[in-house]
Amino acid sequence: MITPLQAVRGMNDFLPEQTPYWQAVEAICRDLCARYGYREIRFPIVEQSTLFTRSIGDATDIVEKEMYSFTDRNGDSLSLRPEGTAGCARAGIQHGLFYNQPQRLWYLGPMFRHERPQKGRYRQFHHFGIEAYGMEGYDIDAEVIFLGHRLLTELGLGDQIELQINCLGSNESRTLYKERLVSFYQQHYNLLDEDSQRRLISNPLRILDSKNPVIIELNQTAPNLLEHLDPPSRNHLEGLERLLSAAGIPYVLNPRLVRGLDYYELTVFEWVTQELGSQGTVCAGGRYNRLVEELGGKRTPAVGLACGLERLVLLLAAHRTYSFQPDIYLILMGQAATERGILLAEEIRKALPSRHVVTHLTGGGLKSQLKWADKSNARWAIILGEAEWANQEVIIKDLRNDQPQQKIALASVINFFEG
Repeated sequence: MITPLQAVRGMNDFLPEQTPYWQAVEAICRDLCARYGYREIRFPIVEQSTLFTRSIGDATDIVEKEMYSFTDRNGDSLSLRPEGTAGCARAGIQHGLFYNQPQRLWYLGPMFRHERPQKGRYRQFHHFGIEAYGMEGYDIDAEVIFLGHRLLTELGLGDQIELQINCLGSNESRTLYKERLVSFYQQHYNLLDEDSQRRLISNPLRILDSKNPVIIELNQTAPNLLEHLDPPSRNHLEGLERLLSAAGIPYVLNPRLVRGLDYYELTVFEWVTQELGSQGTVCAGGRYNRLVEELGGKRTPAVGLACGLERLVLLLAAHRTYSFQPDIYLILMGQAATERGILLAEEIRKALPSRHVVTHLTGGGLKSQLKWADKSNARWAIILGEAEWANQEVIIKDLRNDQPQQKIALASVINFFEG
């Protein structure tokens, strides 16, 4: 007996009952980007590994533990993309998109990280992201957050999610802050876990984001990042706060929010929820003014966000119901009626492209076919049997309202459904 194959652990199938939720999220993402003037960009799933080590950072968990990397037949080290910003920036540099012009871009697709699979965290996952290049001010930071807030609001998730923001400061002010932070942690070195001890050398800011309860308590007395901002960084933060308040977007200032990627500076933000357990970050982003330059391009200010679609879908399914609902279900009985019914379905689709039509082609009597029609969630059933075919008529049955069924001429079916 042949052993059935299964999907790779942490890489999931999405069945027809689940895909309407994905379609709803994706449709709103696409519509919002068009309304805000963002254009779609598509870039490869596989990139050179150096793209991610150079952009994300050698000492990040993603590069150290989670990337799917392999050597191809030419001896080159390649990686499945773990996030979208690096690939988007690479594509922009390669094709000259950032040369003396601002760009508003968006992307949507699969990403890959070798993590322990759990609710809301998978080895193949999907991101919707937006990237704005060539604009320095806090006003574009605000616009990116406005778009993220509107996405969550239009999905009906605004009440379940909290926006947190922080400012990491400039490269110079952050360097001075790191020195104070390292000095603080060295005084409490015995309380640091293995990960935090390693990060103390490679990236001490990441200790602020630790999920270890002991470290969380220690961080309550750590030096406050916001107290070490230089004047330009403080002005940037205050300007962003002013715009968020004016737009009526509630937020929490979280001085321990740092994000997990090395390229961030100045603004960082997250939308978090308590409904997904430890995987509470639903959408996040920030500013990365040095990334394009570090990848070989000209200095280009940039800001963006990414949303995990799996987590959005989990939240959406907990609060709303989506399903595939055809308008019309054709019930066909007898060979001649079935052949005519297939052609009738095509005539309806051609004349009324907005109508969704399902044709029953697996046989069965009227009673069983009506059960299938009802199960499909269709509004109407068209019944065409041998007697109806002989009389060149059909029976129209309203499946959702208690109305008497009616007979109409076969030639009048399209007119009936035009209204």
